[in-house]
Amino acid sequence: MSNSKLYKGSLTTIILKLLNESDKMYGYEITQKVKELTKGELKITEGALYPALHKLEADGLLDVEVKKVDNRLRKYYKITENGEKESSHQLSELASYIATMQALVNPKLSLE
Repeated sequence: MSNSKLYKGSLTTIILKLLNESDKMYGYEITQKVKELTKGELKITEGALYPALHKLEADGLLDVEVKKVDNRLRKYYKITENGEKESSHQLSELASYIATMQALVNPKLSLE
């Protein structure tokens, strides 16, 4: 995606959705999963990802577990119960936003 501004507002939703669907993930794993799911169209940089992860942790939406892997410490992020609720809320808001944008961009395809 050439315009990264479009996804910046959705980064929290993307992270929560991915973590809601898996047991736990580490940062690089999240970036690779997004790249895979979008066939390379969306690339999340470390500079965008880690501040978002730290904010979600500070807000109580993620828990962090540190494990030693190949003589290195790796942080695994896991969604909390509050994170699951927030994920559901954000996905609902995103669906509503997409429907609104669809009505503006191509009214013939909108549901109403």
